[in-house]
Amino acid sequence: MNSIIHAASVLQIIPRLDTGGAELATVEITEALTRAGARAFVMSEGGRMADDVTRAGGVIVPFAAATKNPARMIANAVRLARFVRDTGVDIIHARSRAPAWSALMAARATGTAFVTTYHGAYGNRGFLKPLYNSVMARGDLVIANSNFTGALVAERHATPQARIRVIQRGVDLTRFDPAAIDAGRIASLRKKWGVNDGARIVLHPARLTGWKGQSDVIDAAARIFRAGSTGEGAVFILAGDAQGRAAYVSMLERQIASDGLEGRVRLVGHCDDMAAAYAAAHVTLIASTEPEAFGRTSAEAQAMGCPVIVTRQGASPETLLTAARDGAEAATGWIVPVAAPAALANAIAEALSLSHRDRAAMAARARALVSERFSSEEMKRQTLAVYDECLRSALVTAFDDAGDDAGAPASRR
Repeated sequence: MNSIIHAASVLQIIPRLDTGGAELATVEITEALTRAGARAFVMSEGGRMADDVTRAGGVIVPFAAATKNPARMIANAVRLARFVRDTGVDIIHARSRAPAWSALMAARATGTAFVTTYHGAYGNRGFLKPLYNSVMARGDLVIANSNFTGALVAERHATPQARIRVIQRGVDLTRFDPAAIDAGRIASLRKKWGVNDGARIVLHPARLTGWKGQSDVIDAAARIFRAGSTGEGAVFILAGDAQGRAAYVSMLERQIASDGLEGRVRLVGHCDDMAAAYAAAHVTLIASTEPEAFGRTSAEAQAMGCPVIVTRQGASPETLLTAARDGAEAATGWIVPVAAPAALANAIAEALSLSHRDRAAMAARARALVSERFSSEEMKRQTLAVYDECLRSALVTAFDDAGDDAGAPASRR
């Protein structure tokens, strides 16, 4: 490709901007592009995070990006190609499968660089589903959000390693900073949840759906309280939106009542202040029974100095250090088998049994780990580096220079 001599223009395309890791990454990369002096467009049907894109300096382009109708997808490709030509877009970056097909057609029609981010594990059964998913592996460069995802892309789609770039998702270390959380925010949250000042919180933050493992957490809680003193003064907080799954909520409530855990295990709904939630927690659980493509919850909790317990699958084990694998002096949490409430209970009991000194040391290691490996600043730089590869541009240099000028950290590995 020819060297870019004008300010680079990047178009990200995503179905909606409501909530989720792909949506947050869209906003973060818009911020990075703006800081580097590039133009940032986002095509989407909109949503609650659309204003975040605008505040970050991006331009929202209303677009029927969620459609899966083949005829409309082809029409979208024509409209996309026209937009690319009219605005001088240099890169189309697709973050979801349906719009990625339109983006691929438009990129090939206009000779525009095409980048994809493989954000999820995606169901892959049958014949049509693998074909549908394959568009996310057809980028000139394919960004995988974890080593797990990168291996999945290579295995499923025979994508050459030379085209795969693993970029771990990032955490905003200014938002998730223990020093930035005043005691009032924590006290307010504990009051809202009905948790006494002296109680230790075991936090499970996840939307209420079966594969997130709420039932296993309740089972583990029952085992801990039956065992005696270890769980004394502990409260299990299941924080997550039910998203209309009333039957599942009722099932969990019946399980809590059947185990005699009323008051000890609480369904508190969506939490708007996750930084304070992690700061309030003694340990955070990621009990998923299906693979997580990255594990942002684990990284966010550790950024707040909260040790974590994750299940042994997907990308979650990449996000922490354990005594068994990395040495006791390095550990920031525990890894347990999938759907194994007894093992989960044992790990929770170990976390609750830590002395104040040992818990504080683990918290400090957890914060340091995220700062080194999973910062949003580094994720932005690595994504801009992918754009630089495609365009032979210097976005990373401009990003770093702007960060230095503003006094922001600019990692240079």
